[in-house]
Amino acid sequence: MTKPNSFTVLSALTEAKKILAVVSETSSLDAHVLLAYITGGNRAWVVAHYEDFLSFEQIDRFEEALSRLKNGEPLPYVLGEWEFYGLPFRISPEVLIPRPETELLVEKAINWLKGKNKVSHVADAGTGSGIIPICIAKNIDDIEVTAIDISGEAIKIAKKNIEWHDLTERINLIQNDLLKGIEIKFDLITANLPYIPTETLKELAVYKTEPTLALDGGDDGLDLIRKLLEQSVHYLNPGGIILLEIEYRQGKKVIDMAKSYFPQAKITIHPDLAGHDRLVEIQT
Repeated sequence: MTKPNSFTVLSALTEAKKILAVVSETSSLDAHVLLAYITGGNRAWVVAHYEDFLSFEQIDRFEEALSRLKNGEPLPYVLGEWEFYGLPFRISPEVLIPRPETELLVEKAINWLKGKNKVSHVADAGTGSGIIPICIAKNIDDIEVTAIDISGEAIKIAKKNIEWHDLTERINLIQNDLLKGIEIKFDLITANLPYIPTETLKELAVYKTEPTLALDGGDDGLDLIRKLLEQSVHYLNPGGIILLEIEYRQGKKVIDMAKSYFPQAKITIHPDLAGHDRLVEIQT
């Protein structure tokens, strides 16, 4: 390591980029995010202070972060928080790292709810860190939200995020097996459930770094989606809508499945920014 009195923000950035280039397609951006975390500034501050020297404490924190990154720990887990839909969220290895593709689901949910002139009941099944219901509640006032996850550890993280964003009065957080046994019905059901087929998952890097419970969708990747659709028949209000994030090759299967449960529904697949099938919309 360079001596403290000559170790600048720019030196740290250069070293961080080398490490992150192995695991990230956005190593420069991620390095700036890391240095913002280390220095307590933001990315704009980092860019404006390349020549500033890091303190001894900052160097220690930087070295610890690099060590964790070298051992394969994803940057968001090292930081303990990550941004999604313009908002910060606390995360841990017990929940998935928020991904940009999921913003499509949030946008569709918000746009649909904006067209309502009454209080809408919203359920988010498999809420994880709570990013979906929190982003929706931050943008829509007249809703009552139920956020659900089967993982007790995920519930703990979601609770922290709901409190952080001052939404404890508006989001009811429960540990449950999807919608089973819930006593109310919903106008909107959202879900980013595990959808990766088991054998496919074992070949992916995330298999070793992110929670399997939140990734493994069973033999065909559709176990939880199938279960939620079966339950939703009993929990979706007339005229309601379901928004499901899917694996990009599952579009036709999910459409066929949705038609079997909601034969009169209008079913639409929306692509993500890469042009891949990503979101199934079931409008009853």
